[in-house]
Formats: sequence, structure tokens, C-alpha cells
Amino acid sequence: MARRDRPQLITDAARSPEQELRAREIRYVLMMLLRAACVVVAAILVATRPPLFWLWISICVAGGVFLPMIAVMLANDAPVREENRFRNKFRRKPPTSHPDPGHAITEREHKVIDVD
Repeated sequence: MARRDRPQLITDAARSPEQELRAREIRYVLMMLLRAACVVVAAILVATRPPLFWLWISICVAGGVFLPMIAVMLANDAPVREENRFRNKFRRKPPTSHPDPGHAITEREHKVIDVD
């Protein structure tokens, strides 16, 4: 494993795999709850036959059919790697190495949190 030339600020650190997995699990469960709500509302709509029945039932059926596919795709989606992120072509690239290692932290703007 190659060591980075520049120190990494804690605000730039990637989320841990456990945090990413937990966020994907929560998103999946919420989407499945929304799908279950679509199915329940569709059953209620069939029983009551409200005005614009065809519109409401088509929305509920679409939610019941397409939400599981979208939920699975989002749950299996990994975060984008840093080298694959979209970058501005016209922005200057920072130099890769510095003679002074302390210079790497001061070259970028970063938020300073003061306790006082």
C-alpha cells in the first residue's frame, strides 16, 4: 500500500465501510416501507373507487413495481472512487509533491473549529 505524500484532513476522510453499509440499509428499508404503503393505498383505492381512480391506482402500482428495483440498485451501489469523480478540466491540478510536508495542509482552505 503506497503512502500518500499529502496529509489527509479529517474532513476529507471517506466514510467507513460500516457507515456506508448502514446508510444503504436504512435507505433500502425506507424504500420498501414506501412500497408497502403503495400496496396498502392501492388496496384501499380499489375498495373505495375515489374520483380519478385510474390516476391514483397507476401511481400506486408504479410505486409497487418500480420501487423494489430502484431500492436494490441503490442498496448495491458503492460510493464513487476519488479518481472517478467528475472534475473540472480547466481547474489547475495541485502539485503532487512538496518539499515541506507541513505545506500540504496549508495550501487548501479548511474550516478551523475553535473551542473558545
